[in-house]
Amino acid sequence: MTTTPAEAPHRDAVPGTSAADTASAPEGRARRVSVRAGALLLTVAVVCGLCVLSVAIGSRSVGWDDILAGIAGHTDTFEQAAVFRRVPRTLLALVVGAALGLAGAVMQGVTRNPLADPGILGVNSGAALAVVLGMAVFGLSSAFGFIWVAIVGAALSAAFVYGIASLGTGGPTPLKLVLSGTATAAAMTSFVSAIVLPRGDIAENVQQWQIGGVGGGTFEKVGAVLPFLVVGFLLCLVCAQALNSLALGDELAAGLGEKPALVRGIAATGAVVLCGTATAVAGPIGFVGLVVPHVCRLLLGPDHRRLLPFSALSGAGLLVAADVLGRIVARPAEIQVGIITALVGAPFLIWIVRRTKVREL
Repeated sequence: MTTTPAEAPHRDAVPGTSAADTASAPEGRARRVSVRAGALLLTVAVVCGLCVLSVAIGSRSVGWDDILAGIAGHTDTFEQAAVFRRVPRTLLALVVGAALGLAGAVMQGVTRNPLADPGILGVNSGAALAVVLGMAVFGLSSAFGFIWVAIVGAALSAAFVYGIASLGTGGPTPLKLVLSGTATAAAMTSFVSAIVLPRGDIAENVQQWQIGGVGGGTFEKVGAVLPFLVVGFLLCLVCAQALNSLALGDELAAGLGEKPALVRGIAATGAVVLCGTATAVAGPIGFVGLVVPHVCRLLLGPDHRRLLPFSALSGAGLLVAADVLGRIVARPAEIQVGIITALVGAPFLIWIVRRTKVREL
């Protein structure tokens, strides 16, 4: 029997879908685009609002006139000076949070591991150990020196964890990566303690720095980290499409024209630069790279072209919010952001582990 044109299936129809479903596809895409645009605009608005709160809230109460004058650089009164000092602190929280959020999303994409995080995989601990060694052995004191040694330490730690996880059958599975990273992080934290305890001249500074915070933010620190962060951001963002292919598996990614080893190398380098730089200036802040990508993935889906920039923006907002919250709950004292992010991230980690089936790890 001959099929008439009216009876012939549409060439763009998906098996198992009706003509009505096919016709509604453009509407569905438009709806998704509007939802994503709304989520982006809402996130930008929230981050801007948090920045205003960050320069307004502290041990000293200030008014709107003082806020505007302090942002403009005026320091004629104590209130204006207080606002002026909060501006670089807010900027540092923004760039460090963006770096950690983006690095976490990239690590989860590279390893295909829902538990990947700079802290869990031992990258932050490697950077921290390198910084402490630089202070204790080489007498480093400049921001640039800390950043370089932190990047080297983060890279060595990441390579070590990946190498250990690659041993045995099955290669570097997500579970082996987590176990190797956790053990490496614990060992390096012990090494840091062993180095610091006999050195009373650096013990207090290292202990404060090791908690993780942005209270010591200055324009000089922000200027020192920006070139490194720009390089890290570019390396990560240029791999966004390739990470989508890697999510399908190495064989399919190679069939699509990607080079999995090269993509992993470039993306991992960008993540290591971001983690090392953030750790050098703010200490080993944990859980930002774990929480943020998961929330962004729930809102926007798994496409790394949207996930990576949105994770950077959301990470910036999360760290600024943690810094503001730390100033509110203990006013006039402060709670470091590393403590706040741990209080938020630890229950989130438990939820992810319970939600993820063991066989999927």
